[in-house]
Amino acid sequence: MCAVVGAVVIGAGLLTPPSASAAPGAPQAPSVASLAASAPAGLIPDRPMPEEVARALTRVARASDGRVRLGTVGSSNEQRPLPLASVGTGGVRLLYLTQQHGDEPLGTPAAVRALWALGVPDSAWHRWLRSRVTLDIVVQVNPDGAVRNQRYNHDPSAGGEYSEPGVGYDINRFHNPLTPIEDIPVPEARAILRRWHATHPAIVVDYHMQGRYLQPDGRETTASILWPTTTLAGEAAVTRSRQVAVRNFDVLTSVAGANVTRYPGGDYEGIARNGYGILGSASLLVELSDLPPEQADFQIRTAFTSMIATVHGAANGSLWRTDPARADTIPERGPSLPDVTTLRRADAA
Repeated sequence: MCAVVGAVVIGAGLLTPPSASAAPGAPQAPSVASLAASAPAGLIPDRPMPEEVARALTRVARASDGRVRLGTVGSSNEQRPLPLASVGTGGVRLLYLTQQHGDEPLGTPAAVRALWALGVPDSAWHRWLRSRVTLDIVVQVNPDGAVRNQRYNHDPSAGGEYSEPGVGYDINRFHNPLTPIEDIPVPEARAILRRWHATHPAIVVDYHMQGRYLQPDGRETTASILWPTTTLAGEAAVTRSRQVAVRNFDVLTSVAGANVTRYPGGDYEGIARNGYGILGSASLLVELSDLPPEQADFQIRTAFTSMIATVHGAANGSLWRTDPARADTIPERGPSLPDVTTLRRADAA
């Protein structure tokens, strides 16, 4: 029987690992636990519908006195808005994406909590951070898929590679920077590419969910990460991406209590982590394992920790003082376990 992680509370570890020196003059970073606790209970459901995302973002923006700014990057195929939330005014830009696959929801509530934690409190550290970075989050990239609990967007005319004919397209195969944006058949991917070209973020992080996997040591993987693997991405972008991966591995294992492995992803250039690496961003994929429902909050807190640690590391520069070669020591993901639906049915039997 595999060892499954329990519903733990994030500890009081600081956002900067002990080995990474803080920026001169930077205020002391709060603990992840205190930042997580700043967001009120019930801010957003674990698996939110688009209207629940909109209500939660509105609540965050109002509570922030304008420090969290709301907009859209475009519309879905069914004309639902693709929400954009931004915090900070600094010169280092970051872009986070959540729920490109509609049935992979937990990055979305993590993003809403992170926006609250970064934008609502107004301590010296918060003001310092917001003066150094601008974070954009496209919160729930695939609202049409979310309402149907499906991987694909909704497009009955969909056909060809990376689609489910009559259902829709896999958005995360259409970020190909080698294809003219106007020729991409997926409006959600076009909108994100246009946002990238408008802002040129230094870092792009894409939050997904995966199945369940067992490691050789008997523990279950709770998250997997990967940087660009396409040969078309430049060496500098891949190096920076690997540094972001190492930072995430360190913080997620030591602070969030996650069991992090290397995701076995492909090299197709239309996958977001590859496409934005080709464009020159440090690019990272974060995959949360689809654990049983009682562990959803643990997984949301894992994504929250990744979001906060990455933006803080960009603000104080500690991201770029990590050893990118350490990315090769992140353990490979183990073999798959029965899918969550099967396990839940077995538990109920």
